[in-house]
This record gives sequence, C-alpha cells and structure tokens, in this order.
Amino acid sequence: MIEQKRILGIDYGAKRVGIAITDPLRIFAYGLTTIANDLKFWDNLKKIFTEFEVELIVLGYPLKESGARSSSTELIEKFKTELEKEMKIPIELVDERYSSSIAKQQVLESVTSKKKRRNKGLIDKNAAAIILQDYLEMNQ
Repeated sequence: MIEQKRILGIDYGAKRVGIAITDPLRIFAYGLTTIANDLKFWDNLKKIFTEFEVELIVLGYPLKESGARSSSTELIEKFKTELEKEMKIPIELVDERYSSSIAKQQVLESVTSKKKRRNKGLIDKNAAAIILQDYLEMNQ
C-alpha cells in the first residue's frame, strides 16, 4: 500500500501551538501534540514533518463573532508568512471561531481527571483537530 500524504492542522497561540494530523486516508483528524512556542518551536515542528509526510497545512484563522478581523488575526498572518518560508508547502486558513470552546467541551466530556482537564495543551491539540476536521468535511 502506498503511504498517503497527510494534512497537518495548527491551532497557533503565543504560548502553545496545538498540532493535529489526518489519518493516512485523510478521513479523520486527531490531536497529535502541543508544542511550546519557544526557541525550539521550529525544530520541534520540523520533527513532525519528518515523521509524517505532510503536503498541506491547515491553519486556524481567528475571526470575531461578526466575521471581522480580531487582534489575533495579524499574529496568525505573520506566523503564516514564516511558516511558508520554513516549510515551503501550501497553507490553507480555516475559520476557527468556535474550535477552542468545542475543544474545551470535548475535554470536559471525555477526560475524567480534573488535573488532566486543566492541561491547556490538551485543549490546544483538540482545537487543532477540530479545525482540521472542519477542513476535511468542507473539502470532501
């Protein structure tokens, strides 16, 4: 069987970056990890690209409830430019308006340990999976 190229989802944040990946058949997305947004960020992200054959990045694009740009929109646009330079593969922006609140709800419903529920990284990688799953559903 030929290994299918995958799609990577990113929920970018100033402190942490949630990462999700599709299955080889690109049917579903799952939260992979959360990377600290620090000096090792690019090295850590490149390791993921080495491990999975990624051909497209889906990046969460924060808009206000009204659809207008938010304070985070500019931050995401700068990150997208950097990401294009570093990774040299196509990047799609996907509206992420409700991804974090949906991710929080999923964590509350599926994680029984209160201590684990407080792990913000869990929410970040789940938010990335929601953004990526939305993209998959819109493009099937």
